[in-house]
Order: sequence, then structure tokens, then C-alpha cells
Amino acid sequence: MSKKSVLILIPARFASTRFPGKPLALIDGKTMISRVLENCLNAFDPEIHFESYVVTDSSEIERSFSSTPINVIRIDDDVISGTLRIELAYKRFFADREFDLVINVQGDEPLLEGRELVSLAKFHLESHFSIATLVKKYAGFTDGFFDSNKVKVALSEVTRQAFYFSRASIPFKRDKGISIESDYWFHHIGVYSYRPEALEKFAHSPVSHLEDLEKLEQLRALEIGLTIGAIETNCHVIGVDHPEDIKKVEEVIRGRK
Repeated sequence: MSKKSVLILIPARFASTRFPGKPLALIDGKTMISRVLENCLNAFDPEIHFESYVVTDSSEIERSFSSTPINVIRIDDDVISGTLRIELAYKRFFADREFDLVINVQGDEPLLEGRELVSLAKFHLESHFSIATLVKKYAGFTDGFFDSNKVKVALSEVTRQAFYFSRASIPFKRDKGISIESDYWFHHIGVYSYRPEALEKFAHSPVSHLEDLEKLEQLRALEIGLTIGAIETNCHVIGVDHPEDIKKVEEVIRGRK
């Protein structure tokens, strides 16, 4: 049986309203985007061929990879999301390669390890889902459950199919009272594995009603009939949205060392 092929694309923009130049921010001596690429390049499985590339519109980011320029792709088109940027990269540079999956890894997730991407790819390849993603289980309806910046997922733990993603606190517990051990919720980790045809369908569909309300693009996929499967992970990830998040990430990296 021939190897499956998985393409990992990392969108990276230099401009950012909350954190300008974020991809080049130093984390324990290395730029954030170089850490993300390094983690992706560590994805290995004897039955899967992985390739990883940064997709950027920035000369500064491009120059920062002077030692590994082969892993950087330039897409200068003015697009509204990283997903659209990787779809253009796939269509222009890789469509003739017939990759089985295209994985979109956010450029501000420096703690997401290659082994998690291997698990995601294997789960997706063995499933029927159009798209696959990662979720993390948290016990008790406290803390992040009420944080609108933490996206929650309603899913089937039998089929692993995701039904809905929301900034609201889902699932809603009708019977109030003291939290018990059986209370839990799933936090969505924003990495997506697409079948190429699903990526194309998503990219060429307009912004949907629910997507516009919640500002969550994965809702567009559900609204146009694509299915999303979710695999559980125990990885500790911290997305970098603000400069103060750098210190949190460095603490985790030093702890791993």
C-alpha cells in the first residue's frame, strides 16, 4: 500500500491589530513562526509522508527563514483569513501533487507538537469526515467555560462528529446545582485537517449567517454541509494573541526542557 501524503500549511501575516509583528516575536530565543514550523517538521509516521510550509505575504517573515527558504511560500493576495491564504497556496503550488489531506496550523500556536498533527492526520485518514480538528476535554463548568474567547464544541463521543461550535457556554446544564465529576465540556483547538475538495468548497463559499454571528469560520463548513470530526488531545497549548502571552508560552517550553 502506497504512503498517504499530508501537506501542512502555516498562514503567517506580519500585520496584526492586537500584536503587530507577532510571527517574529521571540520566544525563548526563537521566533514564534520558526517554532511553529519546527514543530510541524517534526511530524513523522512511517506510513504517511508529511511536508510543511509557512504561507506568508510578508517580506520580513520571508527573510527570517534565510536558512530554510524552501519551506516558505509567498501569497500576496489580499484575503480575509488564513484559510483562504492556504487554499490559494495549495491551488497554485500543490494541486497537481494529489495530497490526501491539507492541514491548516495557526502561526500563533507554538506549543502544538508534531505528534499531535500525526494523530490528527491518522484519525482523519481513517474516517469519512470532510474536515477534522482537535478538542480538549475539561472537567467542571467553571473558568474557561464562560470565557467567550474559548470556543466550545458540541460533539458525539460515539461517532466523534462535531455538531456545533460556539463562544457561548455549551452544553447548557438544565438541572442546576453543585458541579459533579461527570460535568465536562470540550474546548476547540483551532487546527484543521481538510480533504482538498472540502478546502476548495469552503474557500469558494460565502460567509454564512452563523459564522458572521459568532465570528467562527468553522460554522460556515457546517452550514454548507461539510462534516467535521473531532479527536481528543491532552496537549497543553497556549495561543499567542497578546504580547503578555509570550511569557506563558516560555514557562511551558522551559518546563518541557
